[in-house]
Amino acid sequence: MATIADHVISALSISGVRRVYGLPGDSLNGFTDAIRRSGAVSWEHVRHEETAAFAAAADAALTGGLAVCAGSCGPGNLHLINGLFDAHRSRMPVLAIAAHIPRSEIGSDYFQETHPQDLFRECSVYCELVSTPEMAPRILEMAMRAAVEENGVAVVVVPGEIFNQRADASGWTARPVVATRSVVRPDDESLLRAAAILNASPRVTILAGAGVQDAHDAVVDLAATLNAPVVHALRGKEFIEYDNPYDVGMTGLLGFASGYKAIKEADVLLMLGTDFPYQQFYPEHAKVIQVDIRGRHLGRRTPVELGLVGTVRDTVAALAPHLKRRSDREHLDRSLRHYRRTRKNLDELAVNDRDRSPIRPEYVAALANRLATDDAVFTVDVGSPVVWAARYLTMNGRRRLIGSFNHGTMACALPHAIGAQTTFRDRQVVALAGDGGLTMLFGELVTLIQNRLPVKVIVFNNSSLNFVELEMKAAGIVNFGTDLVNPDFAAVATAMGVFGRRVEAARDLEQALTDAFAYDGPAVIDVVTARQELSIPPAITVEQAKGFSLYAIRTILAGRADELLDLVSTNVARRILD
Repeated sequence: MATIADHVISALSISGVRRVYGLPGDSLNGFTDAIRRSGAVSWEHVRHEETAAFAAAADAALTGGLAVCAGSCGPGNLHLINGLFDAHRSRMPVLAIAAHIPRSEIGSDYFQETHPQDLFRECSVYCELVSTPEMAPRILEMAMRAAVEENGVAVVVVPGEIFNQRADASGWTARPVVATRSVVRPDDESLLRAAAILNASPRVTILAGAGVQDAHDAVVDLAATLNAPVVHALRGKEFIEYDNPYDVGMTGLLGFASGYKAIKEADVLLMLGTDFPYQQFYPEHAKVIQVDIRGRHLGRRTPVELGLVGTVRDTVAALAPHLKRRSDREHLDRSLRHYRRTRKNLDELAVNDRDRSPIRPEYVAALANRLATDDAVFTVDVGSPVVWAARYLTMNGRRRLIGSFNHGTMACALPHAIGAQTTFRDRQVVALAGDGGLTMLFGELVTLIQNRLPVKVIVFNNSSLNFVELEMKAAGIVNFGTDLVNPDFAAVATAMGVFGRRVEAARDLEQALTDAFAYDGPAVIDVVTARQELSIPPAITVEQAKGFSLYAIRTILAGRADELLDLVSTNVARRILD
């Protein structure tokens, strides 16, 4: 008879799980000891459980399979929660093993007692307590099945002593749990109705999200049939932007004016696999057709004329025979011209600005994009790094882009990179980290050394919570509480045994990145970037314009005119001189 922990590890192994990310603890000892004895699953040790959950999310994103993280009772598994929220909202199949206090002490306010089932319920598709050893195999199977079928987080809560109890093998853990494969599309009547709307509309724009993964060619063919410009949401960038002559950029707060305009001028917006959240970027009078595998998401962002439940791949394949090939290209050509102008304007900012210091963050992102390998995995922090990634990283069908694009949490770039590099040891992984985000989980630089992970970390060091400052400016608020007193990140990295290089002049950046990318091990490139660089959204509202004016007035009245001068010199004078 094997222990319950042995049965758990065996079930994970036959289902294709090869790694468990976590931090050990006494209530988890039976589980980690089973990993030690198994030889089939590795224990990927990190310095913070939040990192374990982020790493598992990146693992699942890259493999498409179930990834696993674990935490000990109380504070241990509680630390998982932010990373699990990120995985859940990004729809990644992640199983979390949450160890618990002894069964006999539950409800007694025991040392480290929490109530994991309540805590994790909001960020999971399944969350259950194993109360007896006999329950464990079936609950584990149900949790794994829920995670892979619903593409979400499943949490199994296990009192520590149950891991060490023994039981006979169970049929529940004897067979692999892998996602089923199905054809999912609307019925014929719904498809004909969609085709009638699209065939009668001269200005169709496609908005593509993460749901177009595995449907790139079908969506491009659809755009060709309809002469429709293709706008992408951020999570759709890596799946539809490349090899797409109908691409007109991104929309949203981080996007391009061209994407915004192509949607606003459409008479039909065809939403494919996206739950794009910002209502202000949807058209006011167009008809909307939305395709999503999750019926509950239909019409929750903007009113829809027709909602269709299905995968993008299956739905487009079934819809295509009913569509008429359009000859009129006016809407498409106008959108493409606008995109070329927008792209040109953006690229003109991504240059070495006559060796001025500090360095333009656009130049940092563009250079990293040019020097990175064709199959690089980029991970990005929220805030300004994700803006520059969205605008300057080029996807090609082999590269990947991972970030907290739905949950929007700081400190994700480095832990996502840990999961990505652990999953693919021989693939280049580049983390675009903000100085605020990096220092939140700064100890994970040690994980790079301990686990021998050659992640390249590019730090956008502007000594501020930069995107928060932009939000304050837009609201007319004088920046406050956003200053960061940073160390020399390169020097700290060097002291840890990591390759470190600090770059303060643009002329030194390319060589620094080249050396770091060529280094056989982890590297930190600390780039001092312009604090006042404005990442303007594609559409400025009247309220935002008023906010910037109020910000200017209040900043002067607060005796901080030098900050305003720096803002002007960074964003206006440079452009005039160019």
